[in-house]
Amino acid sequence: MSERAKVSVLSIWVIAGLALAALLAALAWKAERVSPASAPSAIGGPFHLTSQSGTQVDERILKGKWTAVYFGYTSCPDVCPTTLTNLAQAIDTLGTRARDLQVVFITVDPERDTPSRLAAYLSITSFPKRMIGLTGSPAQIAAAASAYRVYYKKAGAGPDYSVDHTSVVYLMNPDGRFSRPLSFDVPPAGVAKQIAEAMDGA
Repeated sequence: MSERAKVSVLSIWVIAGLALAALLAALAWKAERVSPASAPSAIGGPFHLTSQSGTQVDERILKGKWTAVYFGYTSCPDVCPTTLTNLAQAIDTLGTRARDLQVVFITVDPERDTPSRLAAYLSITSFPKRMIGLTGSPAQIAAAASAYRVYYKKAGAGPDYSVDHTSVVYLMNPDGRFSRPLSFDVPPAGVAKQIAEAMDGA
């Protein structure tokens, strides 16, 4: 074999080795990522926040009922109101089983979302009824978001800034433990089916 041919073969092996190393690194990174579906025990945890009525609450508020937990903010222009409206329609589809479900909205904008502002926002008629809104200090919100693996970051400056954030509805069981994320790529009846299946242990 000529020297040129040897170099070509060696180059092929080097490229193949680098590709394999990159693949293994990618697989390792993916395995370490925390996702609602793959690591349910990693979703949820202690929090200390303030409700829209000014009451101090913690994670025990999740006990005794199924709970849909959503992180958003009252100035959100599209994703939050759309998600809450779709969730309300799904809950209406549940019929009498809706009595066993509560909705908890945790703000990712504690600078603006005071208890009174939350109360006004959550009273929008197209949103779930009797929704519980929670706010707190920046540190308290950060701790709650971390417990639920929620990303959020302030975007822009001035009073009209926005907040980039994870938009996931976490369904928690009556023990306060994570059950599943709710998928909203289906009509409200499909979301209601997901909730009913979780209630039935399916």
